[in-house]
Amino acid sequence: MKPDSRISLALGIVSAVLFGASQSAWAADAAAGRAKAKTCQTCHGIDGIAKQPNVPHLAGESEIYLTKQLKAFRDGERKDPQMSIMAKPLTDEDIANLAAWYSSIKITATLPE
Repeated sequence: MKPDSRISLALGIVSAVLFGASQSAWAADAAAGRAKAKTCQTCHGIDGIAKQPNVPHLAGESEIYLTKQLKAFRDGERKDPQMSIMAKPLTDEDIANLAAWYSSIKITATLPE
């Protein structure tokens, strides 16, 4: 196989993998995530702004980050008294939808003068 052919093959494989990964992200339903987030709103707020000082804001966070953290809580890789319980029953679809919802919230920051 010529070097150009190997490069083309490698690029094709990378493109297919990236396209497949992006397809699963498109499947997430932010509206379903918003409905599911009602169980999260006591601490994180339906708007993703935490209501308690020791709870993180979720609004505008990366969908990839939110997915990874929720799966880590669900699977026991990350532990927290409340989140471990809350995340345990979540399906992959629930997590994708929650991540889509919270990541879709737009936040702004105003710098002090």
